[in-house]
This record gives sequence, C-alpha cells and structure tokens, in this order.
Amino acid sequence: MTQEIEIEFKNLLKEEEYNQVYHFLPFKSVELIEQTNYYFETEDLKLKQHGAALRIRKKADQWTLTLKQPHPEGLLETHDSLTEEEANLWIQNKRVEKSRVFKQLRDLGIDPDHLHYLGSLTTRRKEVEYNGALVVLDHSLYYDKEDYELEVEAESRTSGKAVIQEILESCNIPERETDNKIKRFYNAKLESE
Repeated sequence: MTQEIEIEFKNLLKEEEYNQVYHFLPFKSVELIEQTNYYFETEDLKLKQHGAALRIRKKADQWTLTLKQPHPEGLLETHDSLTEEEANLWIQNKRVEKSRVFKQLRDLGIDPDHLHYLGSLTTRRKEVEYNGALVVLDHSLYYDKEDYELEVEAESRTSGKAVIQEILESCNIPERETDNKIKRFYNAKLESE
C-alpha cells in the first residue's frame, strides 16, 4: 500500500497501567515486535510547520520510508520501500530519491536535499485485534527516556474512540493528552541539547 489514511487514538500510560492493559487483553499470547524509527527534518523545521513527519521504520527485515501529513480523517501516510543499503545512506544524510514520498514533499514545498537525520526511537510493540480495531501496546526508548503508550487504530473515528474509551474505563486509567512519538522524540532531543 503506497498511501493510506491512518485513524488512531493514543494514551500515554504509567508502567503499572501498561501492565493492567497487558493483562486486560490477550497481549501475553502475541509476539513482541521490535521496530526502530529513524527521523528526518529540515534545519528550519519545515515538516513540523506543516504538521508533517518523515521517518524510516525498520520492522523485522523491512525498511519503509513514510511521510505522515494531516488529513481531515486522521493522517495521510505515504510509503516507499527501501533496501537496507538505501536506509543506511539516508541515515548518513545521502538521500536516495523515492518517487511517492519525494512528490509529496515537493507538493509541501520541501526540498528533499534539505532533510537531515535527527536520531532514532526504538519501540517494543504488542498488537491484538479487539472489537474491530487494532489495539497496540508500545514501550518506547529514545535518548534517556522511555514511555508506555496505548494506541488504537480503527476504520472510523467513532469506533476507534469507543474502543480506547472502553479499555481506559475498564482499567480505570485517565485519558491523557498524548503527543505522537515524533513530538515526544523532538521534545527529548531538545531537552538533551
């Protein structure tokens, strides 16, 4: 899939709340997935100004370049596959042109040559299907930080909101304003400088 609309809801968790959700749903029976996101931005933060984010994700032996942009229904994600060699070139700030993502960047008025590598965030993830949605538990590590997050991806805003509210209420967890991973990564980067 080269483009998709992502509808998701997030809630940061304390470690004990993460464990509550882990036992509330059958996470124990699913495989742990480890993935690393490598983030990119321009010096003048053009992506951030557009509410967009650019990453390479390594999941298993697959490398994917993804541009996330605001969309009325959620986020528009544009993907291009990369080889490991291409991904390593990107991380060394030697960009390899990828047609779909580069087109979207240029449509935003962003010159891909102005992008540079910021750093990485590694996530240990568990996923289960629940009430027609994908429910995800993430434990993320970046800079000297770690955090825990509940994420629900759904076909519609209504169903996604209902699923996350049901889980939070069942586990007696407060709803928290939750920035996405790239914003949390940026904030940790700024704190570390």
